[in-house]
Amino acid sequence: MRQRILIGLALVLIMVGSLYLYFAQPDEARLSVAAVSGSRPDISAPRVQIWPTIKVADAVGWKQGEMPTPAAGLKVNAFASGLDHPRWLYRLPNGDVLVAETNSPPRKGGGIAGWVMDYLLNKGGAGVPSANRITLLRDADGDGVAEVKQPFLTGLNSPYGMALLGPYLYVANTDALVRYPFTPGQTKIDAKPEVVIKYPGGGNHWARNVIVAEDGQSLYLTVGSSTNIADNGLDAEKFRANILQVFPDTKTFRVFAAGTRNPIGLAIEPRTKALWTVVNERDMLGSDTPPDYLSAVEAGDNFGWPWFYWGGYPDHRVKPENPGLQEYVKRPDYALGPHVAALGLTFAADSRLGPQFADGAFVGQHGSWNRLPVSGYNVVYIPFGDNGFPAKGAKEVEVLSGFLDAKGQARGRPVGVIFDATGSLLVADDVGNKIWRVSSATPQPAPTPAASSKPSGK
Repeated sequence: MRQRILIGLALVLIMVGSLYLYFAQPDEARLSVAAVSGSRPDISAPRVQIWPTIKVADAVGWKQGEMPTPAAGLKVNAFASGLDHPRWLYRLPNGDVLVAETNSPPRKGGGIAGWVMDYLLNKGGAGVPSANRITLLRDADGDGVAEVKQPFLTGLNSPYGMALLGPYLYVANTDALVRYPFTPGQTKIDAKPEVVIKYPGGGNHWARNVIVAEDGQSLYLTVGSSTNIADNGLDAEKFRANILQVFPDTKTFRVFAAGTRNPIGLAIEPRTKALWTVVNERDMLGSDTPPDYLSAVEAGDNFGWPWFYWGGYPDHRVKPENPGLQEYVKRPDYALGPHVAALGLTFAADSRLGPQFADGAFVGQHGSWNRLPVSGYNVVYIPFGDNGFPAKGAKEVEVLSGFLDAKGQARGRPVGVIFDATGSLLVADDVGNKIWRVSSATPQPAPTPAASSKPSGK
């Protein structure tokens, strides 16, 4: 009898072990990143995962003398070093650069999901407390290196986006948009914050970006979802997975666009004055699906999250389903590849990187955790046409690479991207704790402002 019980237990253990190995087996990509990029990406059938593929590059930092690799015709140098998890950048009118040194607020929860999240954060270099600080960088002598680095604003709550509108500097904390009186040339703010609006903070997607709208009177603000696919119910996602339009004079807001799982980068396209964003799509549908994306955004747009992705592909994991929404879901304009973690976004209006980078979008890609092999970990450029949309057949051009070493370890991870006053591209690197400056290897003329026009189609 005892022998039969032992044999039965052994069979159960073998069965459980086999099921674990089956479901925990990482899903390897069957398509290249390029195949899942562009205006017409290959959207393959989802491969639903109970246990996620976990493949994030170990964060090791940069050794002395190391730096990223720029595209041909460009060069790179460290604009600023010794920062504390720099994520986002903003250029003031006098050329000073503000950098948000920030990270996730303390996370709640536990269990398997909490363990996985803690593991990924520590492995990828994000398991550090938030400095909750904005630092001012100044390159007074014009040599491409900031010789001034000083605290500009402290006591914040996981700050991210920054924007000047009227006499105020607006800062997007994780849970509230606040503003401070600001005078051009000011090098430090001691005033107490004034709350403009509050919104849900924290969650898996804690970062909030803000920019001035094309009307010059309102602001656009991003609020990412709390979970992957509304795992804790839709009530927990109220006013999340949205781009909000904020009216600071009345301290009110409206949902400008919905169904954007985790929008971060925002920018106004210089020709059409249209709003564009980059969005991180959902996980655990396999290494090939769906792509993160770059898209124009109009008032009332819905990109489908959590029920649909890429213009109407259903995610049957989400219950209850919402078939009535499908015909109204907007298809994004340009796929950036699966799980690249697109965060930074800026247009080439101020670029002096040469004619090959004079009209298009630059995207900082933080790098994947849910793909085998990894994707992202670079800065890419998408050429645009005269109509203010990606050029027909446009392919991504890698502007800055080398963030992964020969062993696949992360020396750095790019986040925010802006142009400085000289037309060079600044890239925040939150693992390397540096700001990289990408400039032309040969002198370039000042950029010609793009003429405003109405879009003539995609």
